[in-house]
Amino acid sequence: MERLIAELKQIVRFKDSTDRGDLVLIVAKEPQVMVSYALVTDIVRDTSRRDEWWNVSLIVLSIPPQEMTWTLRTPQLTGMEVFTMGGEERFVKAVDMGTMSLPTQQVRPVTVPQEEKKRSILKRVK
Repeated sequence: MERLIAELKQIVRFKDSTDRGDLVLIVAKEPQVMVSYALVTDIVRDTSRRDEWWNVSLIVLSIPPQEMTWTLRTPQLTGMEVFTMGGEERFVKAVDMGTMSLPTQQVRPVTVPQEEKKRSILKRVK
């Protein structure tokens, strides 16, 4: 698992923190290696536990999308620690979407023609 995570860190830019709205990469080792993305929809403190645990709501970007909630500690939620669920190793870490960029030849600025700038799509109703 550690080797797989090290390889992923070479090709994916990760964040050190995880927040609502982040895209996370989930890696599970068994029954076969599974790598998938999920959207973090909520992170709420689990007050029923003495230590710092979080109820993390996720939407796994699969077909069909699947909603799930995992209870994780901060090191597990931020990819600092590989953890187990049901005896299976797992890794979760937020992807840094802000630093992802396309090669400059693929980036094209969007321009709006002058006549379209003047016209409004909205109508005023009195």
